Amino acid sequence: MWHEGEAVTKMDGVRRQRIAWWALDYLWAGGVWISTLFAPRSPDRYATGAGRTVVAIPGVYEDWRFLRPLIVPLSRRGHAVHVVTALGHTRAPIADGARLVGQLIAERDLRDVVVVAHSKGGLIGKLAMLADEEGRISSMVTVCTPFHGSSLAPLLPLPSLRPLAAGHASLAALGEVADVNARITSVFGLFDEHVPEGSTLAGARNVRVPVAGHFRLLGHPTCRQVVFDVVEGRTPAAT
Repeated sequence: MWHEGEAVTKMDGVRRQRIAWWALDYLWAGGVWISTLFAPRSPDRYATGAGRTVVAIPGVYEDWRFLRPLIVPLSRRGHAVHVVTALGHTRAPIADGARLVGQLIAERDLRDVVVVAHSKGGLIGKLAMLADEEGRISSMVTVCTPFHGSSLAPLLPLPSLRPLAAGHASLAALGEVADVNARITSVFGLFDEHVPEGSTLAGARNVRVPVAGHFRLLGHPTCRQVVFDVVEGRTPAAT
């Protein structure tokens, strides 16, 4: 009985810890959403620079402004960061998003591109890489992408979330193709309340950073350094 009580106490502690992580994650995301009200109306100011060419892809219900915690420091380091404004808040099907990404890259004649993506954006980025017959996309770094889907997606009956459900046909088909995985770096944290299945991708470079949440990683120094490393051609440490 003593051992049973100890196990229950430990489980309660884990539960409280996860609730705290969840709250901190949503507080951080709320702050970023508020900051988007003061963001530039156009992302064009970030699309110039002598450094590497970057295409940033946000997650579902996020627009490009939500990725400013990564876009701004990349721009300050001299990289040209392009965004696909036609994605809006990334509610379109993954295939449509990948097509829009490919169109922007072709229209702007971008080459040696590094895709930087959050959550669903990483699925769009992977499909764009698979469709990239001209080899314009060199690599991709993703943050908290549900490569295996999320068991929580079906809990909200929204069309934009259905394709993110674990076991969804389109997601399973995308997962079966591993041709580009070696050029992907997947970054994730200690706990992700939106993606319980985790973001580990077979054949990719998987990097776990010491912070919990689905959103807070975007502003964490370790995650940011991994993104810098990938964009600037260095090899980040893998877990």
